[in-house]
Order: sequence, then structure tokens, then C-alpha cells
Amino acid sequence: MYRQMTVFGLTIDPFTNSPIMILKDSDGEKSMPIWIGLLEATAIASELEKVQFSRPMTHDLLKNILDQMGARVAKVEVCDLKNNTFYALIHLLMGDDKAMTIDARPSDAIALALRTASPIFVADDVIERSVKVDAGAKEEVPGDEGKKWTDILENLDPDDFGKYKM
Repeated sequence: MYRQMTVFGLTIDPFTNSPIMILKDSDGEKSMPIWIGLLEATAIASELEKVQFSRPMTHDLLKNILDQMGARVAKVEVCDLKNNTFYALIHLLMGDDKAMTIDARPSDAIALALRTASPIFVADDVIERSVKVDAGAKEEVPGDEGKKWTDILENLDPDDFGKYKM
């Protein structure tokens, strides 16, 4: 089953200095971190902050191409987590209502979803497994460490996030 989520914010992992995107469901019951690259974090942050560039960035270009082709993003799904790597699907509807699904990194899929105001869904089992993930680890983080991340994420307040530095 899938749960609709939104980008709650971006932060930096204090141990690895890697950007982390925090997704949270509308009920505020579930949260999950996804470690992402700096360029993807910049693309997400610029859209969250409504920063306008003089020329289209990559995700803006993709949106413009889809618009010109008469395609729209129906939804984005974070569908799997394998070996500390998240997987996502972009669901497109073409002008004649032909459906198409494209494999993507979650950060790219979500950057596009933000630009197209498309819903973001995450598989329930991915949410449950994600709080046990450590950015530098090759395996899931056991028990107490996973619970620590769950507690941190579920008690986040928007004021805990500063402006993401691009």
C-alpha cells in the first residue's frame, strides 16, 4: 500500500555532510529521510523556495518538454529500497491518456513532482525500512539506532529546519 507524502524539508547529515530530504505524510504520523546529492538538493530547495533562474534548470527543462509533448506527471512513487538505495517511478499520462511509467531516482522524481504539483506516494514497507537506513552504511541500522531516527523524524518541527544553503 502507498501513503501520500510531501517534502517536509531539507537538512544536512551532521556526520557525512550529505543533504537529507525529509518526507512526511499529511497526518504527520510517518516521516522518512532520503539521503540525496547536492545538485538534487539544490533543485528541490530552489523549487520549495520558488527561486526563479534566468534559464531553465534540468528539472525545469524536463517539465517544459513534457508540457510541449502534451504529457503530464500523474504521480510519483518511491516504490522500493534495496541495499541502501531508494527507487522511484514517475507515472506519466500522455495527451491521449496513454499511461507510461519511468524509472527514476527519488530525488529527481520528487524535484519534477514539485514543479508539476503532482502527488508523491511512498510504499508503506519503504517507510518502515527507511528509518533503519544510515547514509554511510551498506546495511540497515539495527534496532535502537533505527528507533532513534524514527523518534527524531516523527518529532520534527518546521522550525528545526533552517534555510537550505545552495
